[in-house]
Amino acid sequence: MDDLDRRLINRLQLGVPLVRHPWQALAEELDADAAQLRERVQALLDDGTLTRFGPMFDIERLGGAFTLAALSVPEARFDRVAEQLAAMPAVAHNYRREHTWNMWFVLGCATPEGIAQTIACIEAETGLPVLNLPKEETYHVGLHFPV
Repeated sequence: MDDLDRRLINRLQLGVPLVRHPWQALAEELDADAAQLRERVQALLDDGTLTRFGPMFDIERLGGAFTLAALSVPEARFDRVAEQLAAMPAVAHNYRREHTWNMWFVLGCATPEGIAQTIACIEAETGLPVLNLPKEETYHVGLHFPV
């Protein structure tokens, strides 16, 4: 990772300019070429430095719902259950925790009813009970990790 990659990542954490040509605006800010910036973002995604690049939506304002959930997965089945979850469109991501509830994941659905339906589907497919931890209150934290 070079200096331009670092400056690009730091700048993108603050959001993309909401203008007709955002890559050009970023290029002018970073003294770079717009096409080069797009290529660098793709390269950072390809090499795993970045795991995601895209918009963040307030799903509830759009009529949808999300929840944090967890499973207690036997170690011998962990990878298989992770694959099952990863294949479900409603599962945003899943990750391992060192806890009895060792697999945590986020569900995002087009409707609040979709959460219950997806949880029922996960329980049926995995044979494991889902711990559903719906949000009680929203807090906005401006998080930035300088690179």
